[in-house]
Amino acid sequence: QVQLVESGGGLVQAGGSLRLSCAASGSISSFNAMGWYRQAPGKQRELVAVITRGGSTNYADSVKGRFTISTDNAKITVYLQMNSLKPEDTAVYYCSVDLLISLLPTRYWGQGTQVTVSS
Repeated sequence: QVQLVESGGGLVQAGGSLRLSCAASGSISSFNAMGWYRQAPGKQRELVAVITRGGSTNYADSVKGRFTISTDNAKITVYLQMNSLKPEDTAVYYCSVDLLISLLPTRYWGQGTQVTVSS
């Protein structure tokens, strides 16, 4: 089984910073892409940022210039550096990894970590 363990969430004041980490483990040696999604109460889960194995990135417009996604490919770990946090960033953040399992593209999810930004 593939497991993703998230850490780094918590409570922070508006304007502050947090760094989320997500480490994948199990029968995995490489990945196609890793990403971060978030879901606020009563809202649909949305993409925050994604990064490919080659380093190409994409961000939601709402976080551009404030968040940075990065990876350690050897450890299959993805990070999300969040700066200038706003109350609107409050959500449960989920990491994901896209893998090929028996040649079938498969997405695995982390357990989620709460990020709360106070005003």
